[in-house]
Amino acid sequence: MNQSAGVDQVNGSLSAAGKKKEPSTGVQQRRVLLVFICIPVSPGNSRLIFTFPRNFGVWIDQIVPRWMFHVGQNLILDSDLYLLHVEERKIINVGPSNWQKACFVPTKSDAYVIGFRKWLNKFAGGQVDWRGKFSGVLPPSPPREQLMDRYWSHVVNCTSCSAAHKGLKALEVVLQVASIALIGIVAATKQGVISPVARPTLVSIAILCFAASKWLSHFIYKNFHFHDYNHALR
Repeated sequence: MNQSAGVDQVNGSLSAAGKKKEPSTGVQQRRVLLVFICIPVSPGNSRLIFTFPRNFGVWIDQIVPRWMFHVGQNLILDSDLYLLHVEERKIINVGPSNWQKACFVPTKSDAYVIGFRKWLNKFAGGQVDWRGKFSGVLPPSPPREQLMDRYWSHVVNCTSCSAAHKGLKALEVVLQVASIALIGIVAATKQGVISPVARPTLVSIAILCFAASKWLSHFIYKNFHFHDYNHALR
């Protein structure tokens, strides 16, 4: 990155001196954008629409299911969700017009946040009006499991995640049934009907099916229902 910056600076100085710039190589620069649209829907609640457009590797989207991307993207949202929830209450406590007392925005990247807050103060008194129906008191903070719930906030509304959730739940049941069925076969079969080698093999497969179902159950809950995010452990 430092080398590229240096080249750009050199080219700029040469151009300013009247010398011809080097021709472009024609290689398209790779770019990834992060687009967030946050829509207030009621006091203390917002609807988030986001996307990660890019101009390379688009073919990956045709191979990798969308729900796999959503699992990772939801983890990014989890990292900010609870902090934003607490921050909103701090801003309400100090008053929307005094939001600087609750926020520390010293960097250049905070310019857009400061600009938005100035715009909001000028045209909306620092907060959404809610047609005059907002008393200034936010709803009580829900438990973390409810606040960071993934199922009702995303999975049920996403065709890819919903289909994956149903498929994985079905697989979990199949593994549990297979485990119980194998143990039942071994227990019900008389000695000599199953060879001494097959019996422990069936028991081992049953144990593996049970362990796989437990792991899958944890995976489903963690990725499609609730995944607690502790910043102290990150």
